[in-house]
Amino acid sequence: MRVVSLVPSLTEAVARSAPGALVGATDWCTHPPGLDVVRVGGTKNPKTDRIVSLAPDLVIANEEENREPDLAALRAAGVEVLVTEIRDVPQAFPELARVLDACGVAARPRWLDEAEETWSSLPRPEVRLTAVVPIWRRPWMVLGRDTFAGDVLARLGVDHVYAAHPDRYPRVPLEELRAAAPDMVVLPDEPYRFTADDGPEAFPGLPCALVSGRHLTWYGPSLAEAPRVLGRALRAARP
Repeated sequence: MRVVSLVPSLTEAVARSAPGALVGATDWCTHPPGLDVVRVGGTKNPKTDRIVSLAPDLVIANEEENREPDLAALRAAGVEVLVTEIRDVPQAFPELARVLDACGVAARPRWLDEAEETWSSLPRPEVRLTAVVPIWRRPWMVLGRDTFAGDVLARLGVDHVYAAHPDRYPRVPLEELRAAAPDMVVLPDEPYRFTADDGPEAFPGLPCALVSGRHLTWYGPSLAEAPRVLGRALRAARP
């Protein structure tokens, strides 16, 4: 089986569960560390000719992270493309199982069972807080409706302010974000790399939680530890 992954979290899942199956991945596929495969460009601008030259049996993609014209070009070249759709935590588990089955993984991996059990046994949050969750600046963009990351936070007791916005990732002026008066601001380190020196200064007087973007937005082996890792960061910033 020869697989090219265009989704960083799925790259990690396949690499861990089907060693040797991956022959290509995006430049953003950072896990597992030391992954030695051909790099095929970004998630939004993959080099389709390079992908085709790898003669993959399957390309795995995601409806949000990858662009339909690129996937259509691969299909037109005779490449099979599997597209996932993952908008909340429960949806992640059957979709991951579907991907691994398509990649020739015969038995459900232990990490997937552990991740599902971890999320299904989460205690009900004792306190609920509101948050603004930027994912980009210049311009400022935040989590909006119907996002995986938003569902992750909600299950940990954090309701993001723009969950009912018509757009999934709306652009919102900084003044409006401040005026929303959330209990806290959640700043992930991807896709924009917010740091202690780049992000919190825009929200004076508001508690800011710097969190792992991999644990907030990835659906793969990191799901098993995400509640613990994110919970620790959120508690550290709680007002």
